[in-house]
This record gives sequence, C-alpha cells and structure tokens, in this order.
Amino acid sequence: MKRTSRDIRTANRYEVLRQIVAESPTSRQELAAATGLSLATVATLVGELLELRMITEVGFEDSAGGRPRGLVAVNASGGALIGVDIAETYVHVELFDLALNVLARAEEHMRPGENRPAQVVSHVAAAVGAVVAQAGVEGARVLGVGVSVPGQVDRDTGVSEYAPNWDWHDVPLLDLLTEHLAYPLYLDNPLRACAVAELWFGAARGRGDAVVVNLGTGVGAGLILGGGVHRGVSNSAGEWGHSTLVLDGRLCHCGNHGCVETYVGAPGIMMNLRESHPESGLLHPRDQTATIDALARGIAAGDPVAVGVVRETARYLGASLAGLVNVLNPEVVVLSSWVARGLGEPLLDEVREAVARHALPRPLATTEIVLSPIPTDPVCLGAATFALEGALQSVGQKSAKRATPARSRTAPPS
Repeated sequence: MKRTSRDIRTANRYEVLRQIVAESPTSRQELAAATGLSLATVATLVGELLELRMITEVGFEDSAGGRPRGLVAVNASGGALIGVDIAETYVHVELFDLALNVLARAEEHMRPGENRPAQVVSHVAAAVGAVVAQAGVEGARVLGVGVSVPGQVDRDTGVSEYAPNWDWHDVPLLDLLTEHLAYPLYLDNPLRACAVAELWFGAARGRGDAVVVNLGTGVGAGLILGGGVHRGVSNSAGEWGHSTLVLDGRLCHCGNHGCVETYVGAPGIMMNLRESHPESGLLHPRDQTATIDALARGIAAGDPVAVGVVRETARYLGASLAGLVNVLNPEVVVLSSWVARGLGEPLLDEVREAVARHALPRPLATTEIVLSPIPTDPVCLGAATFALEGALQSVGQKSAKRATPARSRTAPPS
C-alpha cells in the first residue's frame, strides 16, 4: 500500500517516542543517531511530543566542552494506556502509564463454552473497569485501549473475521465494545502484540529479524523482518500454527488435519499426555492451566511422565520451528505466552535440541532460541502500544479525540 506523508510522519513520531521510552533520558542528537532521522526532523517531532505532554524536558547532560545537550524523558503521568489480552480461557487487562509501567491488573476467567461475543465483551468491560478503578485514573487520562483477540483480524474495521477456536466469523468486536467502553479502541491479534512487545522491551529489541512464538491455547508466530512487524497483505502473516506438521494428523479447529497447534498448543499438550498416560494424575481434562502447571511441577520433581510429555511436545515444536529458521533465517526465536512461561527452561532446552536436529547448519548457527524476558503479559503490553500509536496519530487534536471514541486504528507501524 502507498504510504502518505502523514503515515510516514506518524511512523517517525512513533519511532522517536519508542526510543525515548527505551532510553530515557536522552538527547535529540542521540535520538537522531538511533532512528536515522535528521536532527531537524527529530527536533520537530520532539516539539510535537512535548506539546502533547507525552515527554518532558529534564535538564542537560554533562559536557566536557561545547554547548550542553538538552535531555528529554517520557512524561509517565501524561496519560494512561490499557492493553487487553482476550484469550480462549481468560481475559487479562493491564493499565500502563506512558512509560509503559504497569499500574493495575485484572483478570476474568472464561469457563468452557463461555465464548459468545456478548459474553467476551462483558468480561472485557468488567476487567477494564476494574483496572481504571484500581489505578484511580480519571477517564479523560486514558488515551486508548488496545485489544488483542485470537485469530484473523481486520484492524481497520475492528472486525474479528475468523477465530477458529471459537468458530467466530465476522464479529464486529469493536462496535460491541464501544457500547460498553467510552475510550478510543484499537484491535489486532496476539501475534502482532507479542511481536511489538518484544521489539520494544524484550528479546527482539535491536534485532532486525526475529520470530516471536505465541504458545497458548492457540499457537502462532509474530514476525519481525527488517526491524519492523511483518503483517502480510491482509494482516494475516504468522499463522504458522495452522501449517501442516503431521499429514492426516489430529483434527484442528480450523478444519484441517495435523496442524502445528494441535501438537504444541495447550490442548495439544494435553492430548500428548492423554495418549501416552491416559490415567496420569497430571491430566486435568477440563483445565488447560492446571495441566500445564502440573507438568511444570512434575518436571521440577523429576517425574518421568512429565519429562517425557514435555520432550515429546518439544520434538513437534522443534521440528516445526526448524522450518521457520530455514525459511526466515532470524537472529532470534522467542518463546512467549503462558505455556512457554509455565514450562520454562526445561521446554527451552528440549526445543533447542530438537531444532538443532532439523534445521540447516548455516541458518541455525546465527539463530538464538530464548524465552521471553518480559515480566508482564506481553500481549497486554503490545496491545497498549496499539493505543499509543493511535494517540500519536491525533497530534493537535488530543482533546477532541479523547472525547469521541474511535472505532479502530492501525497497530504500530511496520
């Protein structure tokens, strides 16, 4: 798509603020060097951010001679951002200041079958209300709410086009949420959210090419290519969880057989356990979280059943990740989301061995495989940045934009 001068300016503004968040305090000269923009352009963008009160002047850096350089930093109290992680089994919401520090958290659990759009929206509204109340934030200070929902998303219209695990088709999610939330709303999916979070604060920071693997109930890969998030023509890139791993294998919610997700997502791991040890006390048939937690405890205790199941899962995961390593040749592969966090280092060790057995030596030699270092929910963090970019698009119109809820905006620039 052709980018207008306004699009380019928004992307530059976003990149300057991202550098300030990461490196506060910093000078205009350092920002120019880090972003590759001219000093004059940086000075103009910094002026706009100062006018928006998103950043503030914080004095001058020490100088051995010459004119001291003025320093700027994020104005953490200049507004609030909310990130919403809608997953198949829960809704998790976090409220951030402008430095993207977490000020409040809330979670709503969703029982099996409790996935109709109206039910999901009700959980989101309750959790958003809870974090605003916890943080004591005035509604006018909330610059926006970023919402991540699994599956295929049209981020321009705010429609969840297809969520296979819920059998959602063309659900006008942002329209439904607007009936309950009087804030600007921005929609995308967890693959993009995790990728942006890692790009800002995690293992992909400073990397040109990275794969961020989202391991939860569903599975996918956020792609960072050339230093930016890769979305594909229809915002559908990264649906690696629905690539075929086993011909004529397990039936997937998407309708195909043998998808990666059916072997390494939480329900797939439960199936691995059920097939090998159907009577195991580690298996909680109707509770994914309890099963993953039990496996983690079992591994720590040296339980051979738990060790065997995680090793088998890692074999599937490693073989499929090797294909991504061979095709994309990334600098880093990041294992993210709640399943990766729960199984931790034991899963990572087994995955590294499995990838080494299947990947070509040359791309493998330049690829690190790591766990996400982000201590909070990476999907919420990434979703909050969707709202941050929306706020940056409204330079000169901040007050008006806060008063009138937006249907949807784009996620952070690629």
